[in-house]
Amino acid sequence: METEPARRPSIRGVYALADTSLLAGAELIARVEAALRGGVAVVQYRDKSVDSSRRLTEAQALRALCSRHGAAFIVNDDVDLALSVGADGVHLGRDDASPALARVRLGPRALIGATCYDRLALAPAALTAGADHVAFGRFFPSSTKPGEIYASLDLLRAARASLSCPIVCIGGIRADNAAPLLAAGADALAVGGALFGPGVDTEAAARALAALWKNP
Repeated sequence: METEPARRPSIRGVYALADTSLLAGAELIARVEAALRGGVAVVQYRDKSVDSSRRLTEAQALRALCSRHGAAFIVNDDVDLALSVGADGVHLGRDDASPALARVRLGPRALIGATCYDRLALAPAALTAGADHVAFGRFFPSSTKPGEIYASLDLLRAARASLSCPIVCIGGIRADNAAPLLAAGADALAVGGALFGPGVDTEAAARALAALWKNP
């Protein structure tokens, strides 16, 4: 009897940005696990260093945590790292590998996201090239993306009207400012500082965000 293929994870819900500029070492693993207990649906590992050994070790640990909690695991920028740890996919920006190359390397079931900043026109090309979901932002002031220009709710509404793929919003998102983004059509909310900032109760913050999908 043939075994059914594993269910492809979906891009919907709280999308945790595990950025090593906010977290380091054992704290990274512990707080991502707390976020997963709180209901995070997607974890993206974001590390801009050149320490390949540490990056591999951390990505492997996060991959295992996400598998245990039934969450999707995404690697930022690095297709090779995503492939080596069996990640569910990769997220790409303007200076990264093309979605087409990532699709060839990672296969048809991989989750491939493309950042479209504040430009709706970038989304159709990214999807044609191999992405299956897109991200817009920043929507609010952000400590991790302070230099990015702002995206608007009007842009998000236009994206929802014209795109059938999952849409991720990013940039300064918290439980108390997220509702308008969901109302305008966001499928997932990418959150960094509001989950992993200094002094944050990560599990409680994740629960508050996850509740937005239960009580829209």
